[in-house]
Amino acid sequence: MSTPHVVVVMGVAGTGKTTIGPLLAAELGVPYAEGDDFHPPANIAKMSAGTPLDDDDRRPWLDAIGAWAHGRAGVGGVVSSSALKRVYRDRLRDGAPDALFLHLTGDRALIEERMADRKGHFMPTALLDSQFATLQPLQADEAGVSVDVSGTPTEITQRAVAALRRLDS
Repeated sequence: MSTPHVVVVMGVAGTGKTTIGPLLAAELGVPYAEGDDFHPPANIAKMSAGTPLDDDDRRPWLDAIGAWAHGRAGVGGVVSSSALKRVYRDRLRDGAPDALFLHLTGDRALIEERMADRKGHFMPTALLDSQFATLQPLQADEAGVSVDVSGTPTEITQRAVAALRRLDS
């Protein structure tokens, strides 16, 4: 990519944000921040109990991610965030207007299978339906690309880099 952007890796739980994010950051030569680390403890407790977050729960989390992204403006970075709704992405852009979104997409059955194979993550598979119900894919006026999550992490990352480079040109 010709200029250092902040890339927000988004998508429903289980799409591989935490796997692809660091690989993408390494490929682009920028730091990675794990979006889950920005959640306050109350959010993690709520999700661990199988209760979806509401918009009030998400605001401070989105603001913290937006502040990190703002601090990386002009020097680049990659951060993960489900960013499922347009209003969430708008809030992130309030903090980081030049952020690009990489939407990891995929077949629900594949995503559920990958979630079931995860060890030690607080997000239960039971919340996947609520994630898909909440998801509003990127719209034409949003700076970003969608990449399918089938294949290996390396293949997904290569597709992501190629899509971001096309977007940048």
